[in-house]
Amino acid sequence: MSNTQKLMAAIVGVFVLGFLMVGSNDEQTSEQKEAAGMIRAVAAMQTMANKKCPIAVKKYTGTQVYYATSTDTDHQTYVSLIWDASKSDDKYSFKKAECTLHLTLGGISKLEIDGETFIEKEVKY
Repeated sequence: MSNTQKLMAAIVGVFVLGFLMVGSNDEQTSEQKEAAGMIRAVAAMQTMANKKCPIAVKKYTGTQVYYATSTDTDHQTYVSLIWDASKSDDKYSFKKAECTLHLTLGGISKLEIDGETFIEKEVKY
């Protein structure tokens, strides 16, 4: 056997071994599936808030915001993004903006800028 044939046989062996290892892994338990589902839901909620809230803040203030200075969440149903001008080096046309997104609504449930409420929707559980 030449060195090339040995190398090809070794590569094929590695692939076969990899397929066997992946195929022999046990199925996830229901707890693992539930935990993975919750992580995906929280990630989706955070992504949605990071997309929708800056657009809403810009709509009502004219100021483009990027990264929230703080966040608040229960890791299951809501996430709040807070932009506080006193804690940021960015120049905002407002002092404080808070945008809350509820997963059950699939959108912004409350937007408050400098104490004035611009969006407020009732959340039903």
